Amino acid sequence: MNAPTLRNSPNLEPFFMPFTANRQFKADPRLIKAAEGMYYTTIDDRKVIDGSAGLWCVNAGHGRKKIAEAVAKQLAELDYAPSFQMGHPLAFEFAERLVELSPEGLDHVFYTNSGSESVDTALKIALAYHRARGEGTRTRLIGRERGYHGVGFGGITVGGIVGNRRVFPQLPGADHLRHTHDLARNAFTRGQPEHGAELADDLERLVALHGAETIAAVIVEPMAGSTGVLISPKGYLERLRAICDKHGILLIFDEVITGFGRLGTPFASQYFGVKPDIFTTAKGITNGVIPMGAVFCDRGIYDGIMKGPENLIEFAHGYTYSGHPVACAAGLATLDIYAEEGLLTRGAELAPYWEDALHALKGLPNVIDIRNIGLVGAVELAPRAGAPGTRAYDVMVDCFRRDAVVRVTGDIIAMSPPLIAEKSHIDALVGSLADALKRVA
Repeated sequence: MNAPTLRNSPNLEPFFMPFTANRQFKADPRLIKAAEGMYYTTIDDRKVIDGSAGLWCVNAGHGRKKIAEAVAKQLAELDYAPSFQMGHPLAFEFAERLVELSPEGLDHVFYTNSGSESVDTALKIALAYHRARGEGTRTRLIGRERGYHGVGFGGITVGGIVGNRRVFPQLPGADHLRHTHDLARNAFTRGQPEHGAELADDLERLVALHGAETIAAVIVEPMAGSTGVLISPKGYLERLRAICDKHGILLIFDEVITGFGRLGTPFASQYFGVKPDIFTTAKGITNGVIPMGAVFCDRGIYDGIMKGPENLIEFAHGYTYSGHPVACAAGLATLDIYAEEGLLTRGAELAPYWEDALHALKGLPNVIDIRNIGLVGAVELAPRAGAPGTRAYDVMVDCFRRDAVVRVTGDIIAMSPPLIAEKSHIDALVGSLADALKRVA
């Protein structure tokens, strides 16, 4: 299908686009001008279903008037207030509302502006905690292969995506667990894979190599979204939690994607029944309307850092826009919508239908695996010889040119529709992907 000719399109050249093949995109752009509910409107006036909730963030769907009105009201009342040595009521109210949703004991919130900032903040909290309790030798950070933890230097250090790491230097003193993706044993699994719990024992190998007294924290995604919906095997997170406890290592969950209802519970830790010491959020915290993130930490960690003279700053870290009043207003309105419409658990209601719809794609051309959990799914394709990634990219473009937006990472198509989706939307989204898989060789 030929690319449409777009009239009145903007000059594309000045914008240095993030995580985009700039030259490829600008030769054949995909431009969106409006959004409402489950749909985007393209610059050539086509309605396309949003199969990825923006970038995993628009959980309550697009164009929510309640959030827009809260933002407008807050802008008129208080557009900005600093969070350094000052405060404003909404930041405290929002924090209180957030911890009502979190696992018991994870009752302190540090505000950021993105998932990347949340990760770097969580890592710094872990380091500060160990130092405050007299274990300053614990400086080593452990990530996982095929993990994505944002683009700060801390995030790429513990992250495990080669393309994000190869150009940039990383922080010293980090290491990585093996990833859990086992296509040979777990292909076409529904929900958590049966095989792979033993991969958590890789942490014991790193403890033996480096010494527990040097390791501050382990950070993992309960479900690795950006590298293709890699789901923790049964028993894996429980085993990792036990090993961390054994050696005094903090366990950090990166819930930037899984937070706020994506798996059918407020947070993935509640879905898996494993409690971290710290977890990161962003994306769905404001329904993607305004950049914001939050790091949740255990009361014992917060109390452990609150040392020294009371007039001194206990944690020398923060951002100009931490707890921005407009972002807090957007977040409070978002939480209201989640509560009023039951969206933080709606993914659990839709999950069985979503699972069956996805797995019906088995047997279509080049499909080598299908994975799902909550309202997230992935279809992995066999790569073209000598041209990895091109097949899935062509499927993504084909979907967009017709009627759907899906995510692509390597040769994996990932989908995570807004939590307001109906069964008819699931049918339309999966049907669009099925047609594209048949068309793209």
